[in-house]
Amino acid sequence: MRWAARRGMLELDLVLAPFVEGRYMDLSPTDKALFQRLMLSEDQDLFAWFLRREEPEDGELVPIVKQILDFTLPSADA
Repeated sequence: MRWAARRGMLELDLVLAPFVEGRYMDLSPTDKALFQRLMLSEDQDLFAWFLRREEPEDGELVPIVKQILDFTLPSADA
């Protein structure tokens, strides 16, 4: 997944690479499959989702996008 997480945009690399390194191995098999599906998405879509401008049309991808955002941008309450 490290290779799949390397994208054509630095902004995506800065979000995805740390997630893969720090969290991917601990994901459930279902979440790993969702992450793999997510990596088939276009960079522009990923960028919009990670900036919270849009949500994936495929509602099954919403939870994995949220996990990535929570990992990348932990809440101030934590």
